[in-house]
Amino acid sequence: MAVPKRKVSPHRRGNRRSHDRLPEQHVQEDQETGEMKRRHHIDLKTGMYRGRQVIEPKDDF
Repeated sequence: MAVPKRKVSPHRRGNRRSHDRLPEQHVQEDQETGEMKRRHHIDLKTGMYRGRQVIEPKDDF
């Protein structure tokens, strides 16, 4: 039966788990509305992307 020789240290355990975190969301302030939005995504309130109208704006937000 395989039994570990000793317990894994907290430092080694932390190093192994260092990549398990969630990535940061990259947001920036919208130039027209001043609200925070995700970069390279359509603003759902206005329906604008890179200065042009892409979709109809939603009213239920």
